[in-house]
Parts: sequence; C-alpha cells; structure tokens
Amino acid sequence: MSNETEQPEIFDSLPYYDNDLDVHPALKQKVEAELARENKQNPQAQTLHPKVPPPIELFMSNPLLQAELQRVESHQPMPPLDSLRYQLPAPPSSAATDEDWQAALNNAKAQLEHQRIRQNNIALLQSYGSNAWRVQNYLMEHTAKGLEKALEELRERTTEVNRQRKQSQTKLGAQLTTLETRWTELISNVLQIELANVALEAEINDLARRETELFAV
Repeated sequence: MSNETEQPEIFDSLPYYDNDLDVHPALKQKVEAELARENKQNPQAQTLHPKVPPPIELFMSNPLLQAELQRVESHQPMPPLDSLRYQLPAPPSSAATDEDWQAALNNAKAQLEHQRIRQNNIALLQSYGSNAWRVQNYLMEHTAKGLEKALEELRERTTEVNRQRKQSQTKLGAQLTTLETRWTELISNVLQIELANVALEAEINDLARRETELFAV
C-alpha cells in the first residue's frame, strides 16, 4: 500500500495544552491506577515506539569480546591470570621416559620463543608506541568530538520539535476552546428558543381556549 492511501495518524489529546489531570487530582489518580493495571496485565505495553531503532548489540561476531562486555556490565571481577603456560614443569618422576623429557624440552623452547617475542614487542613499543598512542588518542578525540556534535544537533532538533509541537498544540487548543465555548453558546441559544417555543405554544393554546369559550357564550 502506498503512502498516499495511508490514513494519517489521529491524536485525541493535546498534552501541552490539556490540564484536566492537574485540575482534577481525583481523575489523575484514576488514570494512574488504570495505567498501572494495564501495564501489569500487558508487560509488552511498555515497549518503545516502532520508529525508535532497536538497541545496538556490540561484538556479535566476536564471542570473546561479547563475553568480556557482559562481564564488565555485570560488574564481575576479572578472572585470574593463567600462569600454567608460563611454567617449566619437569617430568613427573625420576623414571620419566624420553617422550616426557622431549615434551618438557619442547615446552621450554616454546617459553623461550615467547620471551623472545615479548622482548621484540617491548622494543618496538618503546620505539613506536608513543607515536602510535598519540595518533590513536587523536583519532579517538576526533571521533568523540564528532559524536558530541551529533548529540548536540540531535538535542537541538528534539528541542525544536517539542517547541513546534507545543506551539501547534497551544494554537489548536485555543481554537478548540473557542469552538467549545461557541458550541455551548449555541446549545444555550437553542435551549432558550425551545423554551420560548414551549411558552408560545402554551400561550397560543391558552388563547385558542379563551377564543373557544368566547364563541361558546
């Protein structure tokens, strides 16, 4: 169905203009009780508007980062560092086989290679880490400023929309009040005319009765 055939949304309240709940506190209590009852019976009634985008789910393609994010959000402590892989255990007993000694030797070689890579990484970090850190900080600050600017623009747009809504609803509310007052006056005039008609009918009937009595004499 095209947008041209869709019916526009109709709102039956002007929250920026209506003050019935403030004028009638008892009515406000009834409304709050009814809303609480509906929310209790239908928990889905508290869902967001369909136009509100769904929440962003981070690290969907990386289970490790997603688990770490969940740990931080739940305020759980960081698990202790696993130091077993950094140890150099000897074969379990004096009667160890050549395979046991070979496994221990392979583990020692792996630990030695790991320490060598760490030394290389530390040397590279000392040479280039500070510059890379500055570049990363600059990029993050630029990104943060862009997000702050976008947030400020969104707040300004939201304020402008609310301002326009308030002006529109205030204008429409004044028109409705004027029309309601005019409607009340017209109803009052109609009632007065109806009462006058009833009085005239009674007077006409009385004159007709008197005329009949005069002709009868």
